[in-house]
Order: sequence, then structure tokens, then C-alpha cells
Amino acid sequence: MDQTAAAKRTVIGLLAALMLAGCGDSPKSPSRASALVSVIPAPSKIEQRAGEFVLDDETRLEFGDGVEGERLGGYLIDLVQRTHGGGLNAGAGEVGNNPGAKAIRFELSADGSGGERYSLVSSPERVVISAGDSRGLFYGAVTLWQLMSKRDGGLVLPVVTIEDSPRFSWRGLMLDSARHYQPPEFIRKFIDVMALHKFNVLHWHLTDDQAWRLEIKKYPRLTEVGAWRVPAGAAPAADIDPGTGKPRLYGGFYSQEEVREIVAYAKDRNITIVPEIDMPGHASAAIAAYPQLAVIDRPSTQVPADWGVYPNLFNVEESTFQFLQDVLAEVIALFPSEYIHVGGDEAVKDQWKASARVQARMRELGLKDEHEMQSYFIKRMETFLSSQGRRLIGWDEILEGGLPPKATVMSWRGIDGAVAAATAGHDTVLSPQPTLYFDRRPVDLPTLPGRASVVTTEEVYAFDPVPAALNEEQRKHILGVQANIWVEHIRTLERVELMTFPRAAALAEVAWSPVKDWASFSARLPAQLERYRALDVRYAEALPPRSLDPFRRSSHELALCSDKIRLSLEDDAPVTGDRAVFLVDILDPCWVFKDADLSKVQSLVAAVGQVPFNFQIGDAVKQIPLPPPATAAGELEVRIGDCKGERIAVLPLAPAVGNHAVTTLPPAQITPREGKHDLCFTFTRKSIDPTWVIDSIALQTTTAAATE
Repeated sequence: MDQTAAAKRTVIGLLAALMLAGCGDSPKSPSRASALVSVIPAPSKIEQRAGEFVLDDETRLEFGDGVEGERLGGYLIDLVQRTHGGGLNAGAGEVGNNPGAKAIRFELSADGSGGERYSLVSSPERVVISAGDSRGLFYGAVTLWQLMSKRDGGLVLPVVTIEDSPRFSWRGLMLDSARHYQPPEFIRKFIDVMALHKFNVLHWHLTDDQAWRLEIKKYPRLTEVGAWRVPAGAAPAADIDPGTGKPRLYGGFYSQEEVREIVAYAKDRNITIVPEIDMPGHASAAIAAYPQLAVIDRPSTQVPADWGVYPNLFNVEESTFQFLQDVLAEVIALFPSEYIHVGGDEAVKDQWKASARVQARMRELGLKDEHEMQSYFIKRMETFLSSQGRRLIGWDEILEGGLPPKATVMSWRGIDGAVAAATAGHDTVLSPQPTLYFDRRPVDLPTLPGRASVVTTEEVYAFDPVPAALNEEQRKHILGVQANIWVEHIRTLERVELMTFPRAAALAEVAWSPVKDWASFSARLPAQLERYRALDVRYAEALPPRSLDPFRRSSHELALCSDKIRLSLEDDAPVTGDRAVFLVDILDPCWVFKDADLSKVQSLVAAVGQVPFNFQIGDAVKQIPLPPPATAAGELEVRIGDCKGERIAVLPLAPAVGNHAVTTLPPAQITPREGKHDLCFTFTRKSIDPTWVIDSIALQTTTAAATE
């Protein structure tokens, strides 16, 4: 080995700091045997032999010719410091001072093989990580870190031979920053954790109806107006900003300088950021900032706060196409990614259908319907992006009306979009709901908002991203897989992590590893959870099963009467601090207390909340029942047997009207009855907004009443 530091760009590291006091096994650490091989995602090939590499104060950290030693070494040093409490003291000594010492060496392969492939070979004396380029060396460093296990206050590595490369080239997570803004430091943390799973694409959702988050220099009102809204509900409406005398605005945006820093940060971790700029739908925030972009004559100039699908589309004037090209030109300057995502989903065509000007434009262009108009719209954007050396990607609705020739399809409405795209010769990414939609809760945790249905880590792991309907040639068009973290109901940063991990670990293995083995993954997962704890990453764990209290149920313990749009829905109050979370079907707010023993029940106590009905669901809103109230405020009605049974109690809502948070209503007297009965709870009301919801129901027995 050439001993000159300049020729070899070698960094000498004394690893004594890894032999740290207090670094012994944690009570929650996996067993030593499992920790040695607990790598996620599982390598393509791993062979373990007897023996181990023990890091000591003579161990050297080396980098060969062409290796970016400063960057890679700094990353590994920092990672070990953060997870093991100490680090690699790089730069202590000269090469050759102790040529017999142990070494961890990173080197570029002599065969020049590129891509993300790497090998890791360890013996009791030496660890060598080799790859064709920096990406492979980075992933080798991540695997090296995962192989480290604690023993006797220090670290050891198993003796292994690993040959590893990814199954798919697109291994992604989508983070929605439009519905709720996450600060740059959180984005960087999220990127850090992605890199440790060998993800390589962050699809960053930056615009939608509820906000425009990206600074565009040519159109400053996009963030001056479009990045801010008043959240839905009575509590935010009453939260008056003393500086303006108006309800306090909620939001934020990313400056171009912040974006450049985040993009560079991601690049250092082998992650490409693919920005999404929605069009032609999900355009309300942009239209609020620049009303001339609208189809209708008098659009709202306020950014809306409802979730769901708005009818607002961009118009199809040449000036609007120029606006979007100007925006994309600045996006391209910020994001060096090959792909630019243009959305294309959920573009309700009602405004286009009703607009004489749009209809005239369609006739001018020879387009037979609104689907062809959308296809023309997307093709215009694809032509522009191609002229800039970029590729367009969009949700699977871009298939409708004809696909641009070089477009890539992200299939979210099941796998059919991917099958159609690949069959037609287009590249595709599998991202289907519900399995890869991480707004579905990972566990049935009552304090966790989101779509009420549960998609478990095991269900994510079982997903097969290669549809059986495709032949071998068509399967080559599958770029990979991606999970989407939509955050309408994920307001806090902690919850973003809870909804993402450890399900992301399961997806990482699906995306990377050629063979899946749930039993093996499950055995390796505890070590991954230990890494999350070391990195202060929240993750979801299922609660142990517990018996229901026969006399008290939270809304999550009650049964819903229907399964239409079931949400674990967070209250809008208080504006700051913890909020209640309610289980509710917003199309049918109705709950059942199953098998209530009424033999000794004397009264019933209900805790209720009121949440804004901020959902754009089209004609489905007409399905919502509105039982007529007997009083102005309405009532909570209790019926026995089923929801058409005898009414046995009525609780007036008047005491709760002025309270934005949870209110415990005065008890309602109940006549005891023998046996167990179902109790149905519904609200009378004049309108759908607000939606009254149950927080909890308590049945008070004669004994309990006597002690109060």
C-alpha cells in the first residue's frame, strides 16, 4: 500500500473513543447473536464466519485513491458519535506509524463497477469496503454502522462477507409539506433517517390547495399569500393576532437558500429530492395569490383550510402556461433531479366543463373532451421539461386522455396505473393506497390521528411491487416503490415519525433486498428500533391488548355504525397544547356501545367535542344525516338495541356550545334493565358544521352513584 497521505487520501483514526465508559448493553438491546447480523435492509448476500473484529485504540480508518474521505469519514464519525456516545478521532497520526494495526478501509473497485453496489469483507484484523462509486461506499458505511454491536464498553463487528446491491433504482418516501409545514431542521433529520434505510428518493410535496411552500422569485405572492391560512374551526377563528386584529395565520415556506442547503444535504446522503408542483388541480393556494390563474371570474383570495378535493383548476390560457413554465424554470434551478413531479391527480373538470372560454380553447385545439384537455396540459409541461433536460412524472391520472411520450407514471390508485403504464412502454413507480399510504395508522393507537384504518408493518412488508400481469420485458419499466406520508391529519413532527417508522424499514427491505423473509425481518427489527431510540426517532409500537372497561368506553373503543370515511380525527382546540382525538365516520357520526350491562346503571355521562367539517367530498356530503334538533343547540340521543330503537336518554348540547374543546355533559338518568344491550349514540343538529363527536361514554352504576 502506498503510504503517502496525498496519494491515498488516507484519514488515520484512533478508535479509542469507541471504547466508551457506560457503552455496555442496554436492557432493551437485542441479543449479541442477533445484533451481529441485524442489517436492514437485508443484504443481497451475506456469509458469516467465526470470529470478530474488535475496535481498539490502534484501529485505523483509511480511504483509498479517489474516495471522498473527508465527507464519508465525517459522516461515519458523526453517526457513531450520535448513536454510541463517542466518535472516531480522525487525523491522529501518519500512515505507516503502526502498519500492523487493525484497519477499516474504504476503496474504489478496480473493475470500475458503478451503481449502488458495494462489498464489505471483514476479518479479525481488517475491514474492507469497496464499491464502484461514492454511493456504494456510503451504503457500505451504513451497513458497517449497523454491524457494530456493543460489548464490554466497546464495539465489535462480526467476520462477514457481504455482496450487496439494490433491487430497484427508485426507493422513495414522499413527505407532504403542503398541508402542514415542517421546518428545515426536521427535513434534514428525515433525510438522515431515510439514508440509514438506503432510501434514495425524497419526493417533496410542496404545493397544494392548502398552501404553496416554495419561494418563487418571479411570483412572490405565491408564498406571501399562498403559504398562510387560518386553520379550520372555531378555536383558530377565535385566536386573534394582536398585530393584525385578525385570526392568526398558520404556515410557512422554504426560501430558495434553504432549499439549496437541503438539496445539498440530501445529495451528501445519496438522496435525490424530487419536487412536486401540482397542476392542473390542487391549485387553490396559487389561485388565491394570483386570481388571474383561475377558471372562474371571482375566485377566493384566501387560502382554504378544508381537506379533500377542491374543484379549482388552473385555466388554460397561454399566460397561465407561461406562468407555470416560469415557476418550473426556478424549480429546475433549485432541484438537479432528473424528474420533476407535476401532480396531475384529482383534477375535477367541472369548472372546465362550465367555462365558455375553456370550451372554446378545446375547440381551437381540436380536443374532444376535458380529459384530452388535461392531457394537452400535461404534454405542454412535459415538452417544456424535456427542453430543459428533465423528465416529467405524475400521478396515474396523467394516463387519462393520452400520456406524454416520455412521462413516468406514479401509480397510487392501486397497481392498475403501473400495469397500464408499463404495458404501454412507460416507466412507473408503485405507490398504491392503502398499503403504501402512511396516513393510514400503523397501530390502533387512540392518541394517533389519521385515517382510521390500520396498515401494519407486516402488511407493508408483504407488498409485492412487481405485478403478476406484466411480462418480463414490461417489468423492466418498474423503477421501484414509494410510500407517501400525507399529513392532513398528521399535524406534529412527532406524529410524522410515528406514522413513518418502522413501516419505512419494511418498505426499505422490499425496495432493496431480492428475497423477503418476514420471520428474519422481525428478528432483526428490535435492533432497528434500538437505533431509532439512539437517534431520537419516534416510532409506532402496538399496545398490548387490554380488556374493555364494561362501564366506560372512549370513542376509539366504541363501534362505529358505518365504514364510509372513518377518521381518527384531532380536535381543533386548544390552539396550543395537547388535543383530544376522536374516532368518527364523518359521513355518519354514529357510535355503538356494545353489550352494555344496564342492570345496575342509573345514569350516563358523555364527554363530547365539536370539530369543523372541513372536508371537500363533493356530492357525498348529501349523504350525511341531519336528525332535526328539539333545541337550538341540539342533543345527543341514546337509543337501545340499535339506532332505530327506543330512545332512553337525551343529553342537551347547550353546555358544550361555547367550549371549543371537550365538554362533559350533565348526566342523563337511565332506568336499569336486565341483561346486556347495545346502545346507539347520535347527534341531532341543523347543519354538518360543526360535527359533534363523542370523546367518551361512562355508565354510572347505583354503587358508583352512591359513592359520589
